Amino acid sequence: MSAGLRAVLFDLDGTLTDPKLGITRSIQHALRKRGLPVPDADALAPCIGPPLEQSFRERFGLSPDDARSAVADYREYFEPHGMYENAVYPGIQELLAGLRAGGVRLAVATSKPTLYAERILAHFALAEHFEHVVGSFLDGRRVEKAELVADALALLDGVPRERAVLVGDRRHDIAGARANGIAAIGVGYGYGTREELEGAGAERVAESVAALGRLLGV
Repeated sequence: MSAGLRAVLFDLDGTLTDPKLGITRSIQHALRKRGLPVPDADALAPCIGPPLEQSFRERFGLSPDDARSAVADYREYFEPHGMYENAVYPGIQELLAGLRAGGVRLAVATSKPTLYAERILAHFALAEHFEHVVGSFLDGRRVEKAELVADALALLDGVPRERAVLVGDRRHDIAGARANGIAAIGVGYGYGTREELEGAGAERVAESVAALGRLLGV
């Protein structure tokens, strides 16, 4: 996997950082405002990764309009508090530094709004490692992983697709990579299962940051 590697696209939530506390508290805030049952954090963990509006529709049965309104309520908590109720996975800082030292170009491709992703990366001192951060827009556009990956690859112009790989923890990440003709590595320490990742087409699954580093040649 590491031979000739020129670029790595990273998902954010569940791959670089563990956002469980902040994301689940933000979802609970939105559900509470609607008078809906409020599941505990563990029950909400499957919502980490997929586009948020999609989760409100599919998991809680909200109409498209109400799902968009729920996203706005989610942000009431997320912007001042939830964004920073987050933690970098141990070893990520060293992994990113090692990749850069080896001349590998790095980008983030996340369905989280670009504005939030950039703030999180800056807050946790990860921003310096990435040439580009490609996320969704606040109005709900560009949330599909295939589009995010395509735009990130376009910014990393000159990198052959056979020398690029995406790293992510959910099936949406893997599918986005496959749709763009690049390899994908799943991470088993995030929020997707090995079965989910392999079923979506991940070439390899790394169960730890250290194992991910070995796959990437660090």
